[in-house]
Amino acid sequence: MAHLKDFYHALIHALKNLIPIIAVVLVFQALVLRTVPDNSVSMAIGIGIVAIGVALFLQGLELSIFPVGKSLSNQFARKGSVPILLAFGFALGFSAVVAEPALIAVAQQAQDISGGRIDALTLRLIVATSVGLVVALGVFRTIFGYPLQWFMIIGYILVVIVTYFAPEEIVGLAYDSGGVTTNIVTVPLIAALGIGLASSIRGRNPLIDGFGLVALAVMVPMISVQVYGIIVFSGAEPDITAEMVMSADTQVATGFLAALMDLLEMFRDVLPIIITILFFQYLILRRPLANPRRVLLGFLLVIFGLYAFVVGLKLGLFPIGTAMAEQLIQRDGFVFIYLFAFAIGFATTMAEPALIAVGQQAEEAADGKLNGNVIRLLVAVGVAIGITIGVHRIITGGSMHYYVMGGYVIVIALTVFAPKYIIALAYDLGGVTTSEVTVPLVTALGIGLATHIEGRNVLIDGFGLIAFASIFPIVTVMGYAIIAQAVTAWRERAEAAETEGS
Repeated sequence: MAHLKDFYHALIHALKNLIPIIAVVLVFQALVLRTVPDNSVSMAIGIGIVAIGVALFLQGLELSIFPVGKSLSNQFARKGSVPILLAFGFALGFSAVVAEPALIAVAQQAQDISGGRIDALTLRLIVATSVGLVVALGVFRTIFGYPLQWFMIIGYILVVIVTYFAPEEIVGLAYDSGGVTTNIVTVPLIAALGIGLASSIRGRNPLIDGFGLVALAVMVPMISVQVYGIIVFSGAEPDITAEMVMSADTQVATGFLAALMDLLEMFRDVLPIIITILFFQYLILRRPLANPRRVLLGFLLVIFGLYAFVVGLKLGLFPIGTAMAEQLIQRDGFVFIYLFAFAIGFATTMAEPALIAVGQQAEEAADGKLNGNVIRLLVAVGVAIGITIGVHRIITGGSMHYYVMGGYVIVIALTVFAPKYIIALAYDLGGVTTSEVTVPLVTALGIGLATHIEGRNVLIDGFGLIAFASIFPIVTVMGYAIIAQAVTAWRERAEAAETEGS
Protein backbone atom coordinates (compact mmCIF):
# COMPACT_ATOMS: atom_id res chain seq x y z
CA MET A 1 0.00 0.00 0.00
CA ALA A 2 2.84 2.37 0.87
CA HIS A 3 4.46 1.71 -2.54
CA LEU A 4 1.17 2.51 -4.33
CA LYS A 5 0.84 5.77 -2.40
CA ASP A 6 4.41 6.73 -3.28
CA PHE A 7 3.76 5.86 -6.93
CA TYR A 8 0.61 8.02 -6.98
CA HIS A 9 2.51 11.05 -5.59
CA ALA A 10 5.37 10.46 -8.07
CA LEU A 11 2.88 10.23 -10.96
CA ILE A 12 1.18 13.53 -10.05
CA HIS A 13 4.61 15.13 -9.70
CA ALA A 14 5.68 13.80 -13.12
CA LEU A 15 2.50 15.12 -14.80
CA LYS A 16 3.14 18.58 -13.33
CA ASN A 17 6.69 18.50 -14.69
CA LEU A 18 5.44 17.72 -18.22
CA ILE A 19 3.07 20.71 -18.31
CA PRO A 20 5.78 23.10 -19.66
CA ILE A 21 6.45 20.82 -22.67
CA ILE A 22 2.73 20.51 -23.41
CA ALA A 23 2.35 24.29 -23.14
CA VAL A 24 5.22 24.96 -25.58
CA VAL A 25 3.83 22.54 -28.15
CA LEU A 26 0.26 23.87 -27.90
CA VAL A 27 1.30 27.53 -28.08
CA PHE A 28 3.51 27.05 -31.15
CA GLN A 29 0.95 24.85 -32.89
CA ALA A 30 -1.97 27.23 -32.23
CA LEU A 31 -0.36 30.69 -32.50
CA VAL A 32 2.65 30.22 -34.79
CA LEU A 33 2.01 27.25 -37.09
CA ARG A 34 -1.81 27.47 -36.78
CA THR A 35 -2.28 23.78 -37.44
CA VAL A 36 -3.69 20.87 -35.46
CA PRO A 37 -1.24 17.93 -35.43
CA ASP A 38 -2.53 14.75 -37.05
CA ASN A 39 -1.18 12.64 -34.19
CA SER A 40 -2.69 14.66 -31.32
CA VAL A 41 -4.32 11.57 -29.77
CA SER A 42 -1.08 9.54 -29.83
CA MET A 43 0.73 12.58 -28.43
CA ALA A 44 -1.65 12.72 -25.45
CA ILE A 45 -1.22 8.97 -24.88
CA GLY A 46 2.56 9.36 -25.18
CA ILE A 47 2.64 12.11 -22.55
CA GLY A 48 0.65 9.90 -20.19
CA ILE A 49 3.10 7.02 -20.74
CA VAL A 50 6.06 9.36 -20.12
CA ALA A 51 4.53 10.42 -16.79
CA ILE A 52 4.02 6.77 -15.75
CA GLY A 53 7.60 5.97 -16.79
CA VAL A 54 9.09 8.84 -14.76
CA ALA A 55 7.04 7.86 -11.70
CA LEU A 56 8.13 4.20 -11.93
CA PHE A 57 11.74 5.21 -12.50
CA LEU A 58 11.94 7.60 -9.54
CA GLN A 59 10.34 5.03 -7.24
CA GLY A 60 12.79 2.41 -8.53
CA LEU A 61 15.72 4.71 -7.75
CA GLU A 62 14.54 5.13 -4.16
CA LEU A 63 14.23 1.36 -3.72
CA SER A 64 17.45 0.22 -5.43
CA ILE A 65 20.10 2.48 -6.94
CA PHE A 66 20.21 5.20 -4.25
CA PRO A 67 20.35 2.95 -1.18
CA VAL A 68 22.68 0.37 -2.78
CA GLY A 69 25.06 3.05 -4.09
CA LYS A 70 25.23 4.78 -0.71
CA SER A 71 25.54 1.47 1.14
CA LEU A 72 28.45 0.31 -1.04
CA SER A 73 30.18 3.66 -0.56
CA ASN A 74 29.74 3.43 3.22
CA GLN A 75 31.06 -0.15 3.33
CA PHE A 76 34.08 0.68 1.16
CA ALA A 77 34.82 3.76 3.29
CA ARG A 78 34.75 1.64 6.46
CA LYS A 79 36.94 -0.97 4.76
CA GLY A 80 39.49 1.80 4.19
CA SER A 81 40.94 0.40 0.97
CA VAL A 82 41.67 3.20 -1.48
CA PRO A 83 42.54 0.84 -4.42
CA ILE A 84 39.19 -0.98 -4.07
CA LEU A 85 37.30 2.32 -3.91
CA LEU A 86 39.10 3.57 -7.04
CA ALA A 87 38.39 0.27 -8.85
CA PHE A 88 34.72 0.52 -7.87
CA GLY A 89 34.58 4.09 -9.17
CA PHE A 90 36.13 3.08 -12.51
CA ALA A 91 33.86 0.05 -12.95
CA LEU A 92 30.76 2.06 -12.07
CA GLY A 93 31.63 4.89 -14.47
CA PHE A 94 32.56 2.59 -17.37
CA SER A 95 29.56 0.24 -16.99
CA ALA A 96 27.07 3.07 -16.67
CA VAL A 97 28.22 4.79 -19.88
CA VAL A 98 29.30 2.08 -22.34
CA ALA A 99 25.71 1.05 -23.11
CA GLU A 100 24.15 4.52 -22.72
CA PRO A 101 21.41 4.87 -25.40
CA ALA A 102 22.02 8.60 -26.02
CA LEU A 103 25.77 7.99 -26.53
CA ILE A 104 25.06 5.08 -28.90
CA ALA A 105 22.73 7.31 -30.93
CA VAL A 106 25.19 10.22 -31.14
CA ALA A 107 28.12 7.91 -31.99
CA GLN A 108 26.14 6.22 -34.77
CA GLN A 109 25.08 9.58 -36.18
CA ALA A 110 28.72 10.71 -36.17
CA GLN A 111 29.85 7.53 -37.96
CA ASP A 112 27.16 7.89 -40.63
CA ILE A 113 27.70 11.62 -41.22
CA SER A 114 31.51 11.28 -41.33
CA GLY A 115 31.29 8.42 -43.84
CA GLY A 116 32.87 5.94 -41.43
CA ARG A 117 35.88 8.11 -40.59
CA ILE A 118 34.70 8.29 -36.98
CA ASP A 119 34.11 4.75 -35.69
CA ALA A 120 31.03 4.49 -33.45
CA LEU A 121 32.34 1.66 -31.22
CA THR A 122 35.77 3.30 -30.78
CA LEU A 123 34.08 6.57 -29.83
CA ARG A 124 31.89 4.82 -27.24
CA LEU A 125 34.85 2.95 -25.70
CA ILE A 126 36.90 6.16 -25.49
CA VAL A 127 34.06 7.99 -23.76
CA ALA A 128 33.28 5.09 -21.37
CA THR A 129 36.96 4.65 -20.42
CA SER A 130 37.28 8.40 -19.86
CA VAL A 131 34.26 8.42 -17.56
CA GLY A 132 35.54 5.38 -15.65
CA LEU A 133 38.93 7.01 -15.07
CA VAL A 134 37.42 10.32 -14.10
CA VAL A 135 34.94 8.81 -11.61
CA ALA A 136 37.95 7.09 -10.00
CA LEU A 137 39.67 10.49 -9.92
CA GLY A 138 36.57 12.03 -8.33
CA VAL A 139 36.51 9.30 -5.67
CA PHE A 140 40.20 10.05 -4.98
CA ARG A 141 39.34 13.76 -4.58
CA THR A 142 36.51 13.02 -2.14
CA ILE A 143 38.66 10.65 -0.04
CA PHE A 144 41.49 13.16 0.41
CA GLY A 145 39.32 16.30 0.43
CA TYR A 146 40.94 18.18 -2.43
CA PRO A 147 38.90 21.24 -3.59
CA LEU A 148 36.91 20.53 -6.75
CA GLN A 149 37.44 24.00 -8.23
CA TRP A 150 41.13 23.36 -8.95
CA PHE A 151 40.32 20.12 -10.81
CA MET A 152 37.66 21.93 -12.84
CA ILE A 153 39.70 25.05 -13.58
CA ILE A 154 42.75 23.04 -14.72
CA GLY A 155 40.49 20.63 -16.62
CA TYR A 156 38.63 23.33 -18.53
CA ILE A 157 41.85 25.17 -19.32
CA LEU A 158 42.96 21.88 -20.94
CA VAL A 159 39.59 21.66 -22.73
CA VAL A 160 40.05 25.17 -24.16
CA ILE A 161 43.65 24.43 -25.25
CA VAL A 162 42.70 21.13 -26.94
CA THR A 163 39.70 22.82 -28.59
CA TYR A 164 42.01 25.42 -30.13
CA PHE A 165 44.02 22.68 -31.91
CA ALA A 166 41.17 20.24 -32.67
CA PRO A 167 39.72 20.03 -36.22
CA GLU A 168 36.34 21.73 -36.55
CA GLU A 169 34.71 18.44 -37.60
CA ILE A 170 35.21 16.97 -34.11
CA VAL A 171 34.63 19.90 -31.73
CA GLY A 172 30.81 19.86 -31.61
CA LEU A 173 30.75 16.06 -31.45
CA ALA A 174 33.30 16.02 -28.60
CA TYR A 175 31.26 18.41 -26.49
CA ASP A 176 28.06 16.52 -27.24
CA SER A 177 29.77 13.23 -26.29
CA GLY A 178 30.69 14.74 -22.93
CA GLY A 179 27.11 15.87 -22.39
CA VAL A 180 25.40 12.58 -23.21
CA THR A 181 27.49 10.55 -20.75
CA THR A 182 25.29 11.78 -17.94
CA ASN A 183 21.92 10.09 -18.24
CA ILE A 184 18.83 9.27 -16.26
CA VAL A 185 20.55 6.26 -14.61
CA THR A 186 24.20 7.40 -14.48
CA VAL A 187 23.61 10.73 -12.75
CA PRO A 188 21.69 9.43 -9.70
CA LEU A 189 24.08 6.47 -9.32
CA ILE A 190 27.28 8.56 -9.50
CA ALA A 191 25.73 11.24 -7.28
CA ALA A 192 24.76 8.55 -4.73
CA LEU A 193 28.36 7.26 -4.77
CA GLY A 194 29.82 10.72 -4.09
CA ILE A 195 27.30 11.72 -1.41
CA GLY A 196 27.53 8.32 0.31
CA LEU A 197 31.32 8.51 0.36
CA ALA A 198 31.39 12.09 1.67
CA SER A 199 28.84 11.21 4.38
CA SER A 200 30.98 8.27 5.53
CA ILE A 201 34.32 10.09 5.87
CA ARG A 202 34.89 12.27 8.91
CA GLY A 203 35.51 15.90 8.03
CA ARG A 204 33.81 15.74 4.63
CA ASN A 205 30.77 17.84 3.72
CA PRO A 206 28.21 16.02 1.49
CA LEU A 207 27.36 19.24 -0.38
CA ILE A 208 30.96 20.40 -0.98
CA ASP A 209 32.71 17.01 -1.28
CA GLY A 210 29.83 14.72 -2.35
CA PHE A 211 28.95 16.46 -5.59
CA GLY A 212 31.35 16.96 -8.51
CA LEU A 213 31.66 13.42 -9.92
CA VAL A 214 29.08 14.16 -12.64
CA ALA A 215 30.92 17.35 -13.63
CA LEU A 216 34.19 15.47 -14.04
CA ALA A 217 32.39 12.77 -16.06
CA VAL A 218 31.21 15.45 -18.49
CA MET A 219 34.54 17.26 -18.79
CA VAL A 220 37.15 14.57 -19.51
CA PRO A 221 35.42 12.93 -22.55
CA MET A 222 35.50 16.38 -24.19
CA ILE A 223 39.31 16.22 -24.04
CA SER A 224 39.74 12.56 -25.03
CA VAL A 225 37.30 12.71 -27.99
CA GLN A 226 39.00 15.84 -29.36
CA VAL A 227 42.40 14.11 -29.09
CA TYR A 228 40.85 11.17 -30.97
CA GLY A 229 39.61 13.63 -33.61
CA ILE A 230 43.04 15.20 -33.99
CA ILE A 231 44.48 11.72 -34.70
CA VAL A 232 41.63 10.65 -37.04
CA PHE A 233 41.46 13.82 -39.11
CA SER A 234 45.25 14.25 -39.40
CA GLY A 235 45.46 11.21 -41.72
CA ALA A 236 44.20 10.74 -45.26
CA GLU A 237 40.47 10.31 -45.76
CA PRO A 238 39.69 6.59 -46.11
CA ASP A 239 37.99 5.17 -49.19
CA ILE A 240 34.48 4.02 -48.40
CA THR A 241 33.89 1.06 -50.70
CA ALA A 242 30.87 -0.53 -49.05
CA GLU A 243 27.65 1.39 -49.06
CA MET A 244 26.40 2.05 -45.55
CA VAL A 245 22.79 1.21 -46.30
CA MET A 246 20.42 -1.33 -44.83
CA SER A 247 19.55 -4.33 -46.93
CA ALA A 248 16.12 -4.38 -48.52
CA ASP A 249 15.61 -7.80 -47.00
CA THR A 250 15.94 -6.45 -43.46
CA GLN A 251 12.85 -7.28 -41.47
CA VAL A 252 11.59 -4.62 -39.07
CA ALA A 253 10.09 -6.01 -35.92
CA THR A 254 6.58 -4.80 -35.18
CA GLY A 255 3.89 -5.18 -32.53
CA PHE A 256 4.60 -7.37 -29.52
CA LEU A 257 8.02 -8.48 -30.82
CA ALA A 258 9.16 -4.87 -31.22
CA ALA A 259 7.97 -4.03 -27.70
CA LEU A 260 9.80 -7.07 -26.31
CA MET A 261 13.01 -6.11 -28.16
CA ASP A 262 12.82 -2.55 -26.80
CA LEU A 263 12.34 -3.85 -23.26
CA LEU A 264 15.33 -6.20 -23.65
CA GLU A 265 17.45 -3.28 -24.91
CA MET A 266 16.48 -1.30 -21.81
CA PHE A 267 17.50 -4.25 -19.64
CA ARG A 268 20.79 -4.38 -21.58
CA ASP A 269 21.42 -0.71 -20.76
CA VAL A 270 20.93 -1.24 -17.02
CA LEU A 271 22.62 -4.71 -16.89
CA PRO A 272 26.26 -3.46 -16.72
CA ILE A 273 25.39 -1.41 -13.62
CA ILE A 274 23.64 -4.36 -11.99
CA ILE A 275 26.63 -6.65 -12.71
CA THR A 276 29.07 -4.06 -11.28
CA ILE A 277 27.04 -3.67 -8.08
CA LEU A 278 26.59 -7.43 -7.56
CA PHE A 279 30.28 -8.12 -8.30
CA PHE A 280 31.52 -5.64 -5.70
CA GLN A 281 28.81 -6.54 -3.18
CA TYR A 282 29.24 -10.32 -3.27
CA LEU A 283 32.81 -10.95 -4.52
CA ILE A 284 34.74 -7.99 -3.06
CA LEU A 285 32.80 -7.18 0.12
CA ARG A 286 31.43 -10.74 0.38
CA ARG A 287 28.22 -9.54 1.99
CA PRO A 288 24.64 -10.06 0.87
CA LEU A 289 22.38 -7.14 -0.04
CA ALA A 290 20.50 -5.76 2.95
CA ASN A 291 17.07 -6.26 1.34
CA PRO A 292 17.46 -8.18 -1.94
CA ARG A 293 13.72 -8.36 -2.74
CA ARG A 294 13.32 -4.61 -2.32
CA VAL A 295 16.42 -3.96 -4.45
CA LEU A 296 15.23 -6.39 -7.16
CA LEU A 297 11.83 -4.67 -7.24
CA GLY A 298 13.60 -1.32 -7.51
CA PHE A 299 15.72 -2.40 -10.47
CA LEU A 300 12.65 -3.83 -12.24
CA LEU A 301 10.82 -0.52 -11.69
CA VAL A 302 13.84 1.36 -13.09
CA ILE A 303 13.88 -0.85 -16.22
CA PHE A 304 10.11 -0.68 -16.82
CA GLY A 305 10.10 3.02 -15.99
CA LEU A 306 12.85 3.71 -18.53
CA TYR A 307 11.03 1.60 -21.10
CA ALA A 308 7.72 3.42 -20.62
CA PHE A 309 9.55 6.75 -20.63
CA VAL A 310 11.27 6.12 -23.98
CA VAL A 311 8.13 4.59 -25.56
CA GLY A 312 6.12 7.63 -24.49
CA LEU A 313 8.67 10.02 -25.96
CA LYS A 314 8.73 8.15 -29.29
CA LEU A 315 4.95 7.96 -29.41
CA GLY A 316 4.06 11.46 -28.31
CA LEU A 317 6.81 14.04 -28.34
CA PHE A 318 9.49 13.18 -30.89
CA PRO A 319 7.32 13.08 -34.06
CA ILE A 320 5.64 16.40 -33.40
CA GLY A 321 8.92 17.99 -32.22
CA THR A 322 10.68 17.00 -35.46
CA ALA A 323 7.75 18.16 -37.59
CA MET A 324 7.59 21.51 -35.81
CA ALA A 325 11.33 22.08 -36.26
CA GLU A 326 11.03 21.45 -40.02
CA GLN A 327 8.00 23.75 -40.30
CA LEU A 328 9.71 26.56 -38.38
CA ILE A 329 12.80 26.35 -40.62
CA GLN A 330 10.61 26.85 -43.70
CA ARG A 331 9.10 30.09 -42.36
CA ASP A 332 10.52 33.51 -43.27
CA GLY A 333 13.02 34.78 -40.71
CA PHE A 334 14.48 32.98 -37.74
CA VAL A 335 12.76 34.72 -34.82
CA PHE A 336 10.38 31.80 -34.20
CA ILE A 337 13.29 29.34 -34.28
CA TYR A 338 14.97 31.34 -31.49
CA LEU A 339 11.74 31.39 -29.51
CA PHE A 340 11.20 27.66 -30.04
CA ALA A 341 14.81 26.88 -29.03
CA PHE A 342 14.47 28.89 -25.81
CA ALA A 343 11.04 27.48 -24.97
CA ILE A 344 11.85 23.84 -25.69
CA GLY A 345 15.17 24.12 -23.78
CA PHE A 346 13.35 25.43 -20.73
CA ALA A 347 10.46 22.96 -20.96
CA THR A 348 12.50 19.79 -21.51
CA THR A 349 14.87 20.69 -18.66
CA MET A 350 12.03 21.28 -16.20
CA ALA A 351 10.78 17.77 -17.09
CA GLU A 352 14.22 16.10 -16.82
CA PRO A 353 14.00 13.17 -14.32
CA ALA A 354 17.76 13.20 -13.55
CA LEU A 355 17.58 16.91 -12.65
CA ILE A 356 14.57 16.26 -10.37
CA ALA A 357 16.49 13.47 -8.60
CA VAL A 358 19.71 15.51 -8.14
CA GLY A 359 17.72 18.58 -7.05
CA GLN A 360 16.12 16.50 -4.29
CA GLN A 361 19.51 15.12 -3.21
CA ALA A 362 21.04 18.63 -3.17
CA GLU A 363 18.19 19.95 -1.03
CA GLU A 364 18.68 17.12 1.48
CA ALA A 365 22.48 17.53 1.55
CA ALA A 366 22.30 21.33 1.99
CA ASP A 367 20.23 21.27 5.21
CA GLY A 368 17.94 24.09 4.12
CA LYS A 369 20.52 26.21 2.26
CA LEU A 370 19.11 25.32 -1.15
CA ASN A 371 15.64 24.86 -2.61
CA GLY A 372 15.26 22.06 -5.19
CA ASN A 373 12.65 23.96 -7.23
CA VAL A 374 14.81 27.12 -7.41
CA ILE A 375 17.75 24.99 -8.60
CA ARG A 376 15.62 23.43 -11.36
CA LEU A 377 14.38 26.86 -12.47
CA LEU A 378 17.93 28.27 -12.64
CA VAL A 379 19.16 25.25 -14.61
CA ALA A 380 16.20 25.41 -17.01
CA VAL A 381 16.86 29.10 -17.73
CA GLY A 382 20.54 28.30 -18.32
CA VAL A 383 19.71 25.51 -20.77
CA ALA A 384 17.22 27.74 -22.60
CA ILE A 385 19.81 30.52 -22.97
CA GLY A 386 22.51 28.04 -24.02
CA ILE A 387 20.42 26.33 -26.72
CA THR A 388 19.30 29.72 -28.07
CA ILE A 389 22.93 30.85 -28.37
CA GLY A 390 23.82 27.51 -29.99
CA VAL A 391 21.01 27.92 -32.53
CA HIS A 392 22.26 31.43 -33.27
CA ARG A 393 25.72 29.96 -33.98
CA ILE A 394 24.24 27.52 -36.53
CA ILE A 395 22.12 30.22 -38.20
CA THR A 396 25.00 32.71 -38.49
CA GLY A 397 27.67 30.09 -39.24
CA GLY A 398 29.96 31.08 -36.35
CA SER A 399 32.93 28.98 -35.24
CA MET A 400 32.20 26.46 -32.48
CA HIS A 401 35.75 26.99 -31.16
CA TYR A 402 35.26 30.59 -30.11
CA TYR A 403 31.76 30.17 -28.68
CA VAL A 404 32.74 27.23 -26.48
CA MET A 405 36.09 28.66 -25.40
CA GLY A 406 34.37 31.94 -24.51
CA GLY A 407 31.72 30.05 -22.51
CA TYR A 408 34.28 28.16 -20.45
CA VAL A 409 36.35 31.28 -19.81
CA ILE A 410 33.21 32.74 -18.17
CA VAL A 411 32.73 29.51 -16.19
CA ILE A 412 36.34 29.54 -14.95
CA ALA A 413 36.02 33.22 -13.91
CA LEU A 414 32.79 32.55 -11.99
CA THR A 415 34.40 29.54 -10.26
CA VAL A 416 36.99 31.87 -8.69
CA PHE A 417 34.28 34.09 -7.10
CA ALA A 418 31.51 31.56 -6.37
CA PRO A 419 30.81 30.34 -2.79
CA LYS A 420 32.48 27.00 -2.10
CA TYR A 421 29.24 25.21 -1.25
CA ILE A 422 27.77 25.76 -4.74
CA ILE A 423 30.73 24.98 -7.02
CA ALA A 424 30.54 21.16 -7.15
CA LEU A 425 26.75 21.20 -7.41
CA ALA A 426 26.78 23.84 -10.18
CA TYR A 427 29.17 21.77 -12.31
CA ASP A 428 27.10 18.63 -11.73
CA LEU A 429 23.92 20.46 -12.75
CA GLY A 430 25.58 21.32 -16.06
CA GLY A 431 25.80 17.58 -16.70
CA VAL A 432 22.32 16.48 -15.66
CA THR A 433 20.60 18.71 -18.23
CA THR A 434 21.51 16.38 -21.08
CA SER A 435 19.78 13.01 -20.87
CA GLU A 436 16.83 11.14 -22.32
CA VAL A 437 14.40 14.08 -22.66
CA THR A 438 16.76 16.81 -23.82
CA VAL A 439 19.33 15.05 -26.02
CA PRO A 440 17.06 13.65 -28.79
CA LEU A 441 15.04 16.87 -29.14
CA VAL A 442 18.08 19.14 -29.11
CA THR A 443 20.14 16.91 -31.43
CA ALA A 444 17.24 16.72 -33.90
CA LEU A 445 16.93 20.52 -33.82
CA GLY A 446 20.66 21.07 -34.50
CA ILE A 447 20.92 18.53 -37.33
CA GLY A 448 17.64 19.78 -38.82
CA LEU A 449 18.89 23.37 -38.89
CA ALA A 450 22.27 22.40 -40.35
CA THR A 451 20.56 20.29 -43.01
CA HIS A 452 18.13 22.97 -44.19
CA ILE A 453 20.28 26.13 -43.94
CA GLU A 454 22.38 26.68 -47.04
CA GLY A 455 26.15 26.58 -46.58
CA ARG A 456 26.10 24.58 -43.33
CA ASN A 457 27.97 21.30 -42.81
CA VAL A 458 25.97 18.75 -40.79
CA LEU A 459 29.05 17.25 -39.09
CA ILE A 460 30.56 20.64 -38.22
CA ASP A 461 27.40 22.66 -37.50
CA GLY A 462 24.79 20.01 -36.63
CA PHE A 463 26.44 18.88 -33.39
CA GLY A 464 27.24 21.14 -30.45
CA LEU A 465 23.87 22.27 -29.09
CA ILE A 466 24.20 19.83 -26.19
CA ALA A 467 27.48 21.54 -25.25
CA PHE A 468 25.71 24.88 -24.91
CA ALA A 469 22.99 23.17 -22.85
CA SER A 470 25.76 22.01 -20.47
CA ILE A 471 27.74 25.26 -20.16
CA PHE A 472 25.11 27.86 -19.34
CA PRO A 473 23.37 26.15 -16.39
CA ILE A 474 26.76 26.31 -14.62
CA VAL A 475 26.80 30.06 -15.36
CA THR A 476 23.25 30.69 -14.09
CA VAL A 477 23.62 28.60 -10.90
CA MET A 478 27.01 30.06 -9.88
CA GLY A 479 25.91 33.56 -10.92
CA TYR A 480 22.82 33.25 -8.72
CA ALA A 481 24.92 32.02 -5.77
CA ILE A 482 27.39 34.93 -6.16
CA ILE A 483 24.54 37.47 -6.26
CA ALA A 484 22.75 35.80 -3.31
CA GLN A 485 25.95 35.86 -1.27
CA ALA A 486 26.53 39.54 -2.09
CA VAL A 487 22.92 40.44 -1.14
CA THR A 488 23.21 38.52 2.14
CA ALA A 489 26.51 40.27 2.97
CA TRP A 490 24.96 43.66 2.15
CA ARG A 491 21.95 42.97 4.41
CA GLU A 492 24.22 41.88 7.25
CA ARG A 493 26.27 45.08 6.94
CA ALA A 494 23.08 47.17 6.81
CA GLU A 495 21.68 45.45 9.91
CA ALA A 496 25.00 45.85 11.74
CA ALA A 497 25.11 49.57 10.85
CA GLU A 498 21.49 50.00 11.99
CA THR A 499 22.23 48.25 15.27
CA GLU A 500 25.28 50.47 15.89
CA GLY A 501 23.25 53.57 15.02
CA SER A 502 20.53 52.75 17.50
